[in-house]
Amino acid sequence: MTWLQAVTLGGEHATLEPLAQAHEAALAVAAADGELSQLWYTSVPSPQAVGTEIRRRLGLQSAATMLPFAVRENSSGELVGMTTYMNVDAANRRVEIGSTWLAKRAQRSLVNTECKLMLLRHAFDTLACNAVEFRTHFMNRQSRQAIERLGAKLDGILRNHMVLPNGTLRDTVVYSVIAGEWPAVRANLEWQLARPREHRAR
Repeated sequence: MTWLQAVTLGGEHATLEPLAQAHEAALAVAAADGELSQLWYTSVPSPQAVGTEIRRRLGLQSAATMLPFAVRENSSGELVGMTTYMNVDAANRRVEIGSTWLAKRAQRSLVNTECKLMLLRHAFDTLACNAVEFRTHFMNRQSRQAIERLGAKLDGILRNHMVLPNGTLRDTVVYSVIAGEWPAVRANLEWQLARPREHRAR
């Protein structure tokens, strides 16, 4: 039995479902919202490539290096994106939360915040992780700000870490939350979900 097992994680605003090929049509619609694949510093599939990306992620799941999810918005019942546990290191009880994308309308929303809370809670409280990583492109300011709002701390920058499809080199910014920090990070995320709506966008 592998350390990571397929699981459904449910919350008030969002549900994380084990990714399946049957999600392709709905996720293609979500990927078209905001033309996310046009952002050069991210790796969001085009609507036409969603099926291929699902197969890639399911292949990595079979190899026990990824556990992928589809993100469902509870209020509408619609699928709005994908996220994963990736770079799984069972021996050292570490995972990365990454390969995440959300339809434009779901970004900076309660859905996004709650997904991060559910993934971190499962990682630390159920899987007993020692650390959870987040990685993003140095140029992706929105992603870096979102990771920092979680309470993750900067570990460093991997210079010229990846060659992107457009031929540019990616400097990868690495953040993490370690087990001892989880109670404070959890309290912060729970506060963000509970505070009055008029203060959430600030």
